[in-house]
Amino acid sequence: KRTRQEKVKEKPRPRRRPLMTKPVDDVYLTWLYKRPSYGLEQAVGMLKKFQELDFTHPKQFVYINVFLDMALQKKKKVDPFSSSVALPHRFTDEVNKVLVFTENAQEAEVAREHGAAVVGGVELIKWILEDEIQADFYVAVPAIIPKLIPLRNKLKRKYPSTRRNSLGSDIPKMLQFFRECHEYMVEDESIIKTRIARLDMPTEHIIANLKTIIHDICTFKPSNFDPIVQRLVIRSSTSEGLLLDLDGILPQVEKVEEKEGENAVDEDQQKPVQESVST
Repeated sequence: KRTRQEKVKEKPRPRRRPLMTKPVDDVYLTWLYKRPSYGLEQAVGMLKKFQELDFTHPKQFVYINVFLDMALQKKKKVDPFSSSVALPHRFTDEVNKVLVFTENAQEAEVAREHGAAVVGGVELIKWILEDEIQADFYVAVPAIIPKLIPLRNKLKRKYPSTRRNSLGSDIPKMLQFFRECHEYMVEDESIIKTRIARLDMPTEHIIANLKTIIHDICTFKPSNFDPIVQRLVIRSSTSEGLLLDLDGILPQVEKVEEKEGENAVDEDQQKPVQESVST
């Protein structure tokens, strides 16, 4: 007698019909067709049109969902990250709460004058560890950083560092950036969900903000690998998501001119990779 598994193997697998490209009618089964993609300017125009037709709030936020390819060579991958960027066009009056670490009285006065929410020295460590004091961002001057080691595990990615531009001597510059910057982070290992603008802003302002964030995301993966951004969806608070055509959105990687010898070409191609990682 044939076993049950053998009988199952004999059954031919159902043939899956290839997805069709464009529906003929206005009403159709979405799973039978490829998801359409739109140019960035066209998609923003559609979101604005949806708002008019649906009579929804004109100042609602615009969001993007960025689906990432975190893979590197072999089994290595890009670690989940967070970043802060200064958008060319602010879309909210909200100001981030910034804490400044300094033990210099003159620097402390400068920090207060430029909008620091909390200013202090090592006496703040206890209160931060006990969650009595919290801030959106933490900046410090170099002189005090050796005394802040107990906060490294507590603050994690928000611990002051030169790489994040949160450790330095120019307190006014750091405060201006971190009070107004826009923060985003990777969720679920490979997705970024963040708001980028308000729907009532001019189309060119929405596009500029989106490209600023996308270009910053692309710096977290070397340019000699596949692009880190695989899919990009834009939507408003009340609309459906629109898949964007990535042409013209991702930063263009400059092609290295061919030179004699393969080694010379390889060395030239590695230079922009190192620059992109360090930004």
